[in-house]
Amino acid sequence: MAGGSAIGLCEPDYPDRLAAIADPPPMLFLRDDKILLTRPSVAIVGARNASTNGRRLAGEIAGQLGEEGYIVVSGLARGIDAAAHADALETGKVAAIAGGIDVVYPSEYEDLQNRIATTGAVVSEQPVGTRPTARHFPARNRVISGLAQGVLVVEAALKSGSLITSRLALEQGREVFAVPDSPRDPRCKGTNDLTRQGAILTESAADIVSALSQQMLSP
Repeated sequence: MAGGSAIGLCEPDYPDRLAAIADPPPMLFLRDDKILLTRPSVAIVGARNASTNGRRLAGEIAGQLGEEGYIVVSGLARGIDAAAHADALETGKVAAIAGGIDVVYPSEYEDLQNRIATTGAVVSEQPVGTRPTARHFPARNRVISGLAQGVLVVEAALKSGSLITSRLALEQGREVFAVPDSPRDPRCKGTNDLTRQGAILTESAADIVSALSQQMLSP
């Protein structure tokens, strides 16, 4: 495949964490570094219409996680996803996208997607050339959570794709982390509700690293 490769579920290079979920993709299409899919990783997702503070915090946490040796996984959406990707470019990132690995969506992220493919990895279960449609995004979300050990939600409305990702993460046995914020902001009602339901309140990467370290030490 020009500019990419494919990994089948039955192949040894297929990422173990993703293979262990209830409905793993039978095939993954990849640009470029498949080794990143096996390293410790945390997904960061959130509102597309994110606030300036939300984007800044997502980027800071992504950078801190990279310094701690974690790969940052996200969905290359506007807002929180893009901020997390941009600040983890130097330390490692994986973009799980809804269309083919040769298709850029949103179109303004062509440069960012190419930079991720050059120094990280872009993955999809959709064949090359596939244009993303609405039904592809929930399926993409299970890949985001399936590749990661935990999912951090930064700003999310009560009905949002980010909460779908957090629900899938729980079903997959992943830790869910949430950044709480003002109850007056609709973009924060979903994250506030996650903390109410037991998600780990998160103010920095240290909260995530601590929880995942304890998880690894548990019998």
